[in-house]
Amino acid sequence: MSETLETPRETVSATAEALVKPLTIPVEAYLSEEYARAERDQLWAKVWQQVGRVEELPEVGSFLTYDILDDSIIVMRTAPDRLRAYYNVCSHRGRRLVDTPPGARDARGRGRQFVCGFHGWRYDIEGQCTHVPEREDWQGSLADEKIRLKDVKVDTWGGWIWINMDPDCEPLRDYLEPAATLLDAFQLERFRYRWRRWLVFDCNWKVALEAFNETYHVPYTHPEFIPFGSFLGWSRIQGRHSNIGFEAPKGLEENQGKLRIGGGVDARVSTAEMQNFIWENANTNTTETLVDVANRLVDELPEGTPPDQVAKYWLETARREDAERGVVWPTVEPEIVAKSGTAWQIFPNFQIGHGQNNMLCYNARPYGYDPDKCIFEVAVYQLFPQGEEPETEWLYTPQDDPNWRTVLPQDFSNMAAVQQGMKARGFTGPKPNPYRERATVNLHHNLAKYMGTGAPRELD
Repeated sequence: MSETLETPRETVSATAEALVKPLTIPVEAYLSEEYARAERDQLWAKVWQQVGRVEELPEVGSFLTYDILDDSIIVMRTAPDRLRAYYNVCSHRGRRLVDTPPGARDARGRGRQFVCGFHGWRYDIEGQCTHVPEREDWQGSLADEKIRLKDVKVDTWGGWIWINMDPDCEPLRDYLEPAATLLDAFQLERFRYRWRRWLVFDCNWKVALEAFNETYHVPYTHPEFIPFGSFLGWSRIQGRHSNIGFEAPKGLEENQGKLRIGGGVDARVSTAEMQNFIWENANTNTTETLVDVANRLVDELPEGTPPDQVAKYWLETARREDAERGVVWPTVEPEIVAKSGTAWQIFPNFQIGHGQNNMLCYNARPYGYDPDKCIFEVAVYQLFPQGEEPETEWLYTPQDDPNWRTVLPQDFSNMAAVQQGMKARGFTGPKPNPYRERATVNLHHNLAKYMGTGAPRELD
């Protein structure tokens, strides 16, 4: 079986980085309620977190909320060119100003003021308290600065809105490097949601992310992909972040990005088969244009066309046909495609699976202080003609809902099983692959810097 699933490393052109020492990770980060409670102040209060897209706040007064453990934050557009963020709490008695509707991921709306539902205190979009019933009873002690909404740092990059509760945090751009520089060429701010779903899942938020931050699992969790070629992958440490990608067979060095042709005897056939499989069984990592062009390859290219020429024709044709309908792909140099890989893990809890015309992104965060649960989100983005972007919303989608198709549920089956399995007395801790699962180790190295515990240790 291993001969079917493995490709000898000497057949790939990418130079493997030196293997890191084999390490193991303590299980407390996944299982300890004490650890989960400590994350509130030691991690989530100090990191930049992605909370939504800029286009979700199109007009002055548009707002959305974001909850992380005990903290709820309002992010709103206060001017055509300005966003502000505040703690979602009335300064009088601590009642939340905006309630999340039952079953919803967040609250959204548009207005010029927030009114506390308890005693009617009012706040304008700049955070100033504009009305206190019977204010004179406080005998002048309610200074405006004492009762205004408390600000939260907010910034944008890649079309996303990011918040940080640490008033002394480093600038977002500095925090995101080197991911920001390598991904700028993909013009991620131009992408829009194709679909987005979320659920409460029975595993720790780290287990959820780690199901997607490496390619080591692909042949085993997703054996349907084996006929489409080798999916050997690399994982690289990028400071507090990491990125992953696929190694390319010799002669196909440019086939390292998300838009890959299929392997096999006839690349025309296997590319179409792979594109159809992904479209029907995952609805991620491709677009209708890419699928349509792939299905014409056998008719439009002669038998025996070399794989590199199949790839060139497929992508150039799809790019041209998209441009004709108003969808212009960014031009990204091959070396940037190779260096950026197929996905970035932005510390601590966001994965960007970028491409030149579509993205697949994951986000995970705690669900209360139960270490066995998390909020898990999946969003697919792509480029659309201006004015033809679909209207989407966050849909709560249970694990067994058929709208997940067939590929993602294969990953889901691992997530809950890993969470349960790590509790077994016979389990001595995760032992990530020193080459392909560097991202997992790097996550815990960086978590330990914030948490003061849980650092990976040598596997002896």
